[in-house]
Amino acid sequence: MELRINRRSLIAAGVAGALAASSFAFLRPAAPSASSHREAPLISGDPRNDNTDVYAFVSPDKQDTVTLIANWIPFEEPNGGPNFYFFDTNSRYNIKIDNDGDAKPDVTYQWTFTNVDKRGNSTFLYNNGPVTSLNDKNLLFKQKYTLKRITAKGATTIGTGIVAPSNTGPASMPDYAKLRAEAVDGIKGGGKQFAGQSDEAFFLDLRVFDLLYGGNLSEVGQDTTRGYNVHTLAVQVPKKEIALKGDVSRNPVVGIWSTTDKWSPKGYVQVSRLGQPLVNEVVVPAGLKDAFNSLSPDKDAGIPAVVKKVTHPEVPMLLEGIYGLKAPKTPRNDLVEIFLTGIAKKNGPIKADLNSQILNKDAGKLRPSEMLRLNMSVPVTANPNRLGVLAGDLQGFPNGRRLGDDVVDIALQAMAGAAQTGQLVQALAAGDKVDRNDVPFLTTFPYIPDPSNTAVNQP
Repeated sequence: MELRINRRSLIAAGVAGALAASSFAFLRPAAPSASSHREAPLISGDPRNDNTDVYAFVSPDKQDTVTLIANWIPFEEPNGGPNFYFFDTNSRYNIKIDNDGDAKPDVTYQWTFTNVDKRGNSTFLYNNGPVTSLNDKNLLFKQKYTLKRITAKGATTIGTGIVAPSNTGPASMPDYAKLRAEAVDGIKGGGKQFAGQSDEAFFLDLRVFDLLYGGNLSEVGQDTTRGYNVHTLAVQVPKKEIALKGDVSRNPVVGIWSTTDKWSPKGYVQVSRLGQPLVNEVVVPAGLKDAFNSLSPDKDAGIPAVVKKVTHPEVPMLLEGIYGLKAPKTPRNDLVEIFLTGIAKKNGPIKADLNSQILNKDAGKLRPSEMLRLNMSVPVTANPNRLGVLAGDLQGFPNGRRLGDDVVDIALQAMAGAAQTGQLVQALAAGDKVDRNDVPFLTTFPYIPDPSNTAVNQP
């Protein structure tokens, strides 16, 4: 597969979906919740169903596999007891894969949970002594789960397991890494599974919401999510398990997104959807943020407001008004390719073959849609660059998303028009000055670090 991309194309490819965040600004709300980091009013009251981030990448230490990670429950304070954090037993948590380009799921990994609660009326404690294993009698509350793989042929249970508990502290859990390692299990068909608490790996300065870093880039350099935790669901599966017809060499590109389905009197209702980062967080007005979460990707292209706000995005106008950086000319047809179709020479103005399902030899007609797209044939980068494709690292964002990809800085360049000019905007070159996570990532599955057990507000 040809992967030659010139610098202009690299910069354009790196913008991903950030400018397209405004594409849903004029949709009407049709669901009761929203996704990402507390960006919508209703979901802030239902964090267990709030999907914060999705990651998808070829496993660096096992390159015949792909790792898919989705996080829920934003801003978990490590000392948030005595009722620590857990998944919703009335919901289904999903990671979905489209491999033929029709924007409908061809493979779904679905988790459901049950509680094992031994506290009753006898105690308020999460644990009443040191916990040295997932089956330790001192662990009074835990969750079990079932993992299903769903295709057109039906649903198959491929794994069961115990959720790694919340990290309640060194006295309660003197060797938390051991507990977390116990929560990694094999699954039917090959691969691994994990469910449990993790470090919040999305690094950024959230003062972007104070008039874009204070209106003069003075409010940067503070990792707002430092020290917080999330709840992670992850699978590592052979590439053939998600490739179209199981043939990775002919069909290496997949689209990935996650959803939460919550039980209601009318049955399960989709209340959260997340693919590319920042889509439903940056621009969408509070009263309209919920609409995105009720949609499946195959509906995106059928809504004129979506396409219009991709070609005529709002965010660059904000940059012009606040910083005086002239907004790039519209229409932004390059963003249609990046956001809705994936990058391929046949799709639009970016003359490169990277991560559109149209590159799959057995794919049908492409349905434009928002999702995280990954070309599994791109080799793992020996020395990853945090700016991903923007810096010539073709394995990085927006070709999937690795834990270390600095999606905020990539998006900031996009907002300023780097995709139009083919040049980085030097006035914003420093970005938010949060270039990496505060703790290192793991070298093996599930890669996302162990959760913190130290209070965020410590001196």
